[in-house]
Amino acid sequence: MGYIAVSGGEDAIKNAEKVVELFKRENRLAVDQVLGEGSLYAPELARLAIKQAEGDLMEASFLIRAYRSTLPRLGYSEPIDTRDMFVIRRISSTFKDIPGGQILGATRDYTQRLLEFEPSDEGEEKESDASEVPPHFEKVVDVMRRASLVAEPSENNEEPFDITRDPLQFPLPRSARLQALARGESGAMLAIAYSSLRGYGSVHPTIAELRVGYVKLKIKHPYTKNEVSIGEIFVTECEGVLSGVGATMLSEGAKFSLGYGLVFGQNERKAISMAILDGTTGVKEPKAPSEDHEFVFYHIDGIDAMGFVEHLKLPHYVTFQSSLDRIQKIRGEK
Repeated sequence: MGYIAVSGGEDAIKNAEKVVELFKRENRLAVDQVLGEGSLYAPELARLAIKQAEGDLMEASFLIRAYRSTLPRLGYSEPIDTRDMFVIRRISSTFKDIPGGQILGATRDYTQRLLEFEPSDEGEEKESDASEVPPHFEKVVDVMRRASLVAEPSENNEEPFDITRDPLQFPLPRSARLQALARGESGAMLAIAYSSLRGYGSVHPTIAELRVGYVKLKIKHPYTKNEVSIGEIFVTECEGVLSGVGATMLSEGAKFSLGYGLVFGQNERKAISMAILDGTTGVKEPKAPSEDHEFVFYHIDGIDAMGFVEHLKLPHYVTFQSSLDRIQKIRGEK
C-alpha cells in the first residue's frame, strides 16, 4: 500500500523509518496499549506496570485499572476538539489529496518485516523544529460535511453514559459503546472487527482520516467557570467512512455514515478496529456477532475475560467431583 500524495515521496518513507528507530528504546507502543486498556493516562505508571507484569500487557492493564479504581474523581474534562490536535502523523485512504497533505510520521507501514539480529544504531536523540511541520490541519470529514456527503450522529446531545459507575444494559447508547471500545482489549477488538470485514457483519470502512498527535485537556475553573488547559494527552483518532452493505452504507438523504475511534497513545490498529465496531454496533437490526451488543461488549473487555479464564487455575474439586459422580452413576445404571 502506498500513498503517492505523501509530501517528499521516497524521502518521507525513509524518514518515517528513521523516526521509528528513535522510538524503539521507549517501548512506547506497549505503554500506549496499557494506557488505553487500563483506562488511565499515566505513561510512567504504565511502564512500571509492564515491568512488574514481566511484559504481560493484559496483566499490566489490570494493575493500572485496579490502581485507577483507588483514585478520587475530582471532576470532568470538557469535550476535546481534535481539530486543534498538534498532528505528528495523518493519512487518508479515502482521498489522495487532503488539506495540508499526508504526513507519515513514525510508521512501520513501509518497512520490511524482518527480524533484526543486529539492532541498528539508534544514535542520540535530536531536537526537532516543530515549526517545520504545520501542527493543525483541516479535517477530511469537515470537507465531506460541507459537500453534504456524511450524516451527523443521531445522539449528539445525549447525557454521556458512565460505564464505570452504571452497569451495562443492552442496547447501549453510543456514548457507552464508545467508552467501552476506548478501553477494550486491542486483540479482541481486532478479531471482531476483522470478522465484519470478512462478511460476518455489514461494515467495511474506508479511512477518511487517521491522525496521531497531542490534544489539550481542559476543565472548567471551579471559581471563574472559564475553560483552562491542564495539560496534553497523546492520542490516535480514526474516522472511517462506512461503505459496507445494508443499513450501514448510507443514511437517510443518501449520505455516508461515519465510524469513530479515539484511543490513548499511538495504537492505530485499535483505533481503526474501534471505528469499525462503532459502525457494526450502530446497526438497527443486528444479524452478525459483530453487530450484537452483548456479544461485542462482553467479550472485548480483556480484564473481565482474563479474570474469568484464569480463574480456571483455582481449585474446582467440588464441581468436578459432581460431574465425575454423574458419569459414574450413568455408567453404573447402564
